[in-house]
Amino acid sequence: MRPEEGLRSGFVTLAGRPNVGKSTLLNRLCGEKVSIVSDKPQTTRRAVQGVLHRPGVQVVFVDTPGIGKPRTALGARLNATAADALVDSDVSCLVVDATAPFGPGDRFVAAKLPADGVVVVNKIDAAAPARILQQLARTAQVPAEAYFPLSARTGEGVEAFVDHLLERMPPGPPYYPEGTVSAVPDETAVAELVREQLLAVVRDELPYAIATRVTEWHWPRIRCEILVERASQRRIVIGHRGKVLKQVGTRVRRQLPPGAYLELHVAVDRDWQDRPSAVERYCEG
Repeated sequence: MRPEEGLRSGFVTLAGRPNVGKSTLLNRLCGEKVSIVSDKPQTTRRAVQGVLHRPGVQVVFVDTPGIGKPRTALGARLNATAADALVDSDVSCLVVDATAPFGPGDRFVAAKLPADGVVVVNKIDAAAPARILQQLARTAQVPAEAYFPLSARTGEGVEAFVDHLLERMPPGPPYYPEGTVSAVPDETAVAELVREQLLAVVRDELPYAIATRVTEWHWPRIRCEILVERASQRRIVIGHRGKVLKQVGTRVRRQLPPGAYLELHVAVDRDWQDRPSAVERYCEG
């Protein structure tokens, strides 16, 4: 496809270790919720795309799973998803947490960053000025084209980051129509909302080995399946007399168009996160 005259477009990948705020940053950049957010590792399991439109420029942001030491087939897949997104990108960004030490996990991701990458020091709203300066000094050892301290939560420093990215977009046509903000399929978005609300409602009792997928979509009826690895986990997800499922369903429906009917079903697929075929099935989309 030939670039339309004067137009520019490209892909920007946000990568980093878990819980550095990549999904919150994506939502801030796009101006609305595109990626689910939680303080638990492995919340993001897909390369989630959000779109920013500016006059003559379109930026497709790619939120990636947190990169860490893989202990299961699921962990290996998440690392591969993030690494692939870094390669297939016009600008690659390493996101680090201003409130946490710049440790081995950050350095592991930094080693995958291209020389023309960008380093983002996030969560400056929660860090003292001295800690922010210290983190910037530590990240200066990462070869990169630019460094930006910012807060995805408050928006401080985000516009300067966006301006830099806009300038770096190459000539090209828009990848998505004007007005498109989320490139996530509806079925995937609903499944992710269910998982997000499970993380919020059950909190520490919820097992990491949980997956969600929409198995039926006959609007306004949506059937979403919740996969766990043990019968004991199934009882946690359902809750006493179905209390947890009811609460999750109510919270998800508030974020869906009026009239949506959401049916939640919990099933056991033993040790699914250790089986590559199951991981691929539950984390596709």
